[in-house]
Amino acid sequence: MKRTKSSNRWLEDHENDAYVQRARREGYRSRACYKLLEIDEKYQILHEGMTVVDLGAAPGGWSQVAVGKTGVGGRVVSIDILEMEPLRGVEFIQGDFTTDTVLEQLLNCLSGAPVDLVISDMAPNLSGMKAIDQPRAIYLVELAIEFASMTLRSGGGLLVKCFEGEGINEVRQQFSSNFRQLSNLKPKASRPKSREIYLLGRDFRD
Repeated sequence: MKRTKSSNRWLEDHENDAYVQRARREGYRSRACYKLLEIDEKYQILHEGMTVVDLGAAPGGWSQVAVGKTGVGGRVVSIDILEMEPLRGVEFIQGDFTTDTVLEQLLNCLSGAPVDLVISDMAPNLSGMKAIDQPRAIYLVELAIEFASMTLRSGGGLLVKCFEGEGINEVRQQFSSNFRQLSNLKPKASRPKSREIYLLGRDFRD
């Protein structure tokens, strides 16, 4: 298939991206690693011995950061509809998180063990039409909040990717209902033109 001018331009921008180049030099799977690293540096959400669930993990950048931070005594369980190359120390489930069957599989994997932190860099396949993409993105965030409310220990945390737009204020209200602390974040590694933000809820109200 012949590439369009816009796709060629995207590839060129991607190849020239400083975070892409840095990730390759430093052995990270994606530029997204630097978003999580920056957030963790500021809020210290990852600690040794934690149990972390990574929703929408592929290609594995956030899981890679999480397993490095949680150490030998920690546990990282990751899930994505796409394949992901194995990562040492990461338990990976391939499947659609939005389906009851795969959610049950994830819950069975946890075996009732309380989770310290849920992280989600999930995003829908974007159509380019805001009226379609925004509700899909909000739906994924709401599923992440629901999962966190089912699995987090008291005092646990949730970090999710969102997009500014319709429904985001309602999502913030859900966070405020479930967490005692809420932070709105735009990491430096987020592309300036992107509407993406990250919501960090800390101190889960069990």
